[in-house]
Amino acid sequence: MSSLLTAHALGTSTSSSELPTSDQLPISSVLASAAPAIQTPVAAVQNTTGTGDAKTNSTQTPAVFAHVIVGNTYNYTVNTWSKDIALAASKGIDAFALNVGGDSWEPSQVANAYAAAGQYNANQTAPTRPTSDSTNGTTTSSAAPFKLFLSFDMSSIPCSSASDAQRLQTYINTYANNTSQMMYNGRTLVSTFAGEACTFGTNGSLNQAWTSALKPANASLPSVWFVPSFFVDPQTFQNLTVIDGAFNWNSAWPMGNYNITFAPDLSYINNLNNRTYMASVSPWFFTHYGKDTYNKNFIYRGDDWLFAQRWEMLVQNRTLVPLAEVLTWNDYGESHYLGPVDGIQPMSQAWVNGFDHQPWLDLMQYYITAYKTGTYPPITKDRVFMWGRLYPANATAPNDAVGKPDNWQWTQDYLWAVSLLTAPANVTLSCGSSSQTTQVPAGLTKLKLKLSANCAAKATVMRNKATALSLSPKGFNFNTRPPSYNFNAFVAVSP
Repeated sequence: MSSLLTAHALGTSTSSSELPTSDQLPISSVLASAAPAIQTPVAAVQNTTGTGDAKTNSTQTPAVFAHVIVGNTYNYTVNTWSKDIALAASKGIDAFALNVGGDSWEPSQVANAYAAAGQYNANQTAPTRPTSDSTNGTTTSSAAPFKLFLSFDMSSIPCSSASDAQRLQTYINTYANNTSQMMYNGRTLVSTFAGEACTFGTNGSLNQAWTSALKPANASLPSVWFVPSFFVDPQTFQNLTVIDGAFNWNSAWPMGNYNITFAPDLSYINNLNNRTYMASVSPWFFTHYGKDTYNKNFIYRGDDWLFAQRWEMLVQNRTLVPLAEVLTWNDYGESHYLGPVDGIQPMSQAWVNGFDHQPWLDLMQYYITAYKTGTYPPITKDRVFMWGRLYPANATAPNDAVGKPDNWQWTQDYLWAVSLLTAPANVTLSCGSSSQTTQVPAGLTKLKLKLSANCAAKATVMRNKATALSLSPKGFNFNTRPPSYNFNAFVAVSP
């Protein structure tokens, strides 16, 4: 398992396409801002500093995947996989991208995952998922088949010799004809995390290395649709004929102390020349390993409703982004897990235990429906989502030997909230003596409240002088004296 734990610290350097420009400098967001009311598919690009026109990527219905770290599933059974698949499918996710590393036991868990998907799909009927949003008061059918595909973790899997390719080929041959295998344009979908340094014994170019591994001249493998996450300059895509598209891992977060934009996406799209673009989306990022373990101790900026903003970008540009991958389902060590904490934690208990992120799934489902259909679903039930850190960014924790995470200055002490309302109402966010009431229209609205003193977070929705909703999450307590440098997000949602 340990080989997978360092994976996502790779590729974090800022490329030229991701440097902040003048309109990407740190910003202060308004107290309330409504999501765009998209009623038809649009291709307009907003909040971008890219140049030139992005090329239309696909006309088919966009698909949503969730990245699953197989290295954190050592204790899983087929039943555990079945529960995860049913939950993911109910939220609009179409497939799991199985991040496969080099541990000897991982093939058995991949087999369990495919077995569970097969059982799930055997019980489904008409392919109708998703057409609406049950978590927000409407009805959803989850009858569409749930798929899986392999995402090879090349920070864990060796790839210097020709024999190293055999591991990848064995996986592909084993599952290419499985009824639960995700196919794209009639081929077996395959992805990676990293792999830009692989040679597979060719002593040649990156293109030659991966051609020999996945598209050998002897046609010994099923036809593959290859959409890797290589951490390379997008301008080099023109030299990579082996790829059928590219997965932009770092597009999920701003790579500096500025708000997220669509510019990194455009850089990929414009350099792919109509090949498949897969974007990433993530709610958070915090990892806290000391130098005596995995030496990863930093944050990415999750402020200004990152998860909501990112999804709104993908909805607005859905005709340019045929595939979106959620990061992640179960990467506990980096605090961007969305599924239940049922796997084996990679020594992350200190900042994960007690921090359930599943409430974000319901908010994501609302956006997924809009991303797939081009229309935000009707809201028939008032709901409020809240999240934030429990401790001030600049506070000290003398007993934490790991130390304050790098980039801690990139985040501000706010309670972040999103309301989904059936009709206009007054929404009050409060924490101790700090309180803010906003007149909010029907639909989705983003709200925030400054946090500065010990307090318990609360949200109230008032309509026609009556309380329509009250949310006081147990454990959502802001404390100015942290026991450790825990920058994970506490997430809550009203019933």
